[in-house]
Amino acid sequence: MRFERLPPLSLYVHVPWCIRKCPYCDFNSHEHRGEGGAGALPEVRYVDALIADLEQSLPQVWGREVSTVFFGGGTPSLFSPEAIDRFLGAARALLPIRADAEITLEANPSTFESGRFAAYRALGINRLSIGIQSFDPAHLSALGRVHDGAEALRAVAIARQHFHNFNLDLMYALPRQSPEQAVADVARAVSEGAPHVSAYHLTLEPNTLFHRFPPPLPDDDAAALMQERIEALLHEAGYRHYETSAFARPGSECRHNLNYWSFGDYLGIGAGAHGKLTLRDRVTRHMKWKHPREYMERALAGNAAQTASDVAVAELPFEFMMNALRLNEGFEAALFTERTGLPLAAVAARLDAGEARGLLTRDHRRVQPTELGRRFLNELLEIFLD
Repeated sequence: MRFERLPPLSLYVHVPWCIRKCPYCDFNSHEHRGEGGAGALPEVRYVDALIADLEQSLPQVWGREVSTVFFGGGTPSLFSPEAIDRFLGAARALLPIRADAEITLEANPSTFESGRFAAYRALGINRLSIGIQSFDPAHLSALGRVHDGAEALRAVAIARQHFHNFNLDLMYALPRQSPEQAVADVARAVSEGAPHVSAYHLTLEPNTLFHRFPPPLPDDDAAALMQERIEALLHEAGYRHYETSAFARPGSECRHNLNYWSFGDYLGIGAGAHGKLTLRDRVTRHMKWKHPREYMERALAGNAAQTASDVAVAELPFEFMMNALRLNEGFEAALFTERTGLPLAAVAARLDAGEARGLLTRDHRRVQPTELGRRFLNELLEIFLD
């Protein structure tokens, strides 16, 4: 196996602290309880660790251009503009970050203050992803969110003031939510002028409070009706449904996530961050130490990576399809070979099976999930599992 051309490269930066751990969240996030004394986040030490982590990763990405940067969490907007600026300055000195790179910061509405977000914009952040989840106070309370409906609207107003592009994260099929309430949330996002909307079905993930103590959720028929009405509303409003849960006005698609879904490369740094990198003869994955305190200690000692391994050749088709088939328009047939190093013929029998079951369609140029395949994506992906 040999790759003739390496995929685009993105940089993911994980900031693991949040104000409160939500009962549905299975991300590597930790409630901030004043580590470092005086209630302050350990910004200086953590940024030092991020920079050390990045320096240790350089041999794997030397000379490669970075097209997108994404600060995820946790709640990255808990970090001051000065801390974010110090990291970006170091990253720009160490890596060739494109002048037109998309640089996204995830933010919680409870952290919004106009001057703070003006400062983020001035230092180069050009996209926000705001965890609204709902505008309804009762549903926000049921989800354990620390903001209320008024704070959500205020956050959107501040984002609109300082950023041309921003995303609103919304969830549906919430505890005791009706289809009308789910649609009202999305309609409010549209009326507030969001260029991008992510609409996720609430799922009960293992190792979460909701999984241990399930709340009363809408049944499958009600959830399907919510999804159908949300998609119709956004289509009517001019949003392009380009990925399973992502809707964008023209030109506002998330370039960082598109790189994930196209099986591009991403260097993950920060506590618990995952990454995927293509070398000339193999594809590798890495994960950094998960707990923030241990991560900082190990990164500053020169050992930020907890695991690093090659992806088995037999696993590459499923890994590719798990991402690319989330795109409503699917993928160009040549991309499979470009990103996996394997001929498309290696999965011909599985493509035939998906086509026979009405889950995908293809020709010599493109492979694309059908509407049925998009509705039953897990069933489609199972075809590519060994």
